[in-house]
Amino acid sequence: MPRRVIPFLPDQYYHFYNRGNNRQAVFFERENYLFFLRRFKRFVVGYVDVIAYCLMPTHYHILVRVKQILQQISEGKTSEVLETSEVSTSKQVSLAMQKFGISYVKAINKRFGRVGALFQGQFQGKPVTSYEHLLNLCVYIHANPVKDGLVSLPENWGYSNYLEWMGLREGTLVNHGFIAENFGTSEEYKQKVMDYIETRYLPDDFRKYIQDVER
Repeated sequence: MPRRVIPFLPDQYYHFYNRGNNRQAVFFERENYLFFLRRFKRFVVGYVDVIAYCLMPTHYHILVRVKQILQQISEGKTSEVLETSEVSTSKQVSLAMQKFGISYVKAINKRFGRVGALFQGQFQGKPVTSYEHLLNLCVYIHANPVKDGLVSLPENWGYSNYLEWMGLREGTLVNHGFIAENFGTSEEYKQKVMDYIETRYLPDDFRKYIQDVER
């Protein structure tokens, strides 16, 4: 089967996610979550800015913005070079995610003496198609542990960057400028997350998107 090609364009937002093969666990102990994040930093963060993430026992969600990878622009060939740059960026992001995934699976298989696939195929990288979708996705990702019954409050789950959004932890996988520009204060964002947790309300188009993701 040919590999899926996803066009990752500079300055665009994408939702990376994947789940365990047969919906089984992909994280088995605390160190696995931390190792996953270290590997993501090593292989992928050079190409994307992390906006929101949440690692769950059987799956993960990572919202990113692809970085602008600059190339030298020759006089008279601006459009050609820009087009080449977009293609190069897309390939580099895809390759980075591939290396990251292989590295994580090999380490987990070695650690637990297992063989075979850990994830359900290739990672998914869906483009964020609207501003409303972007904001709703942040809330959905951070509320995921509560939605799935793992904790009663999102701040009680240590494997997302909600704590960084709230100013309760000084992690590096966060974009504070994005938070301030799009949600205002930490308290304002917290209220949005709690409103979703209490009502489980999602706009119809975003609900359909989530149903597809969770299928």
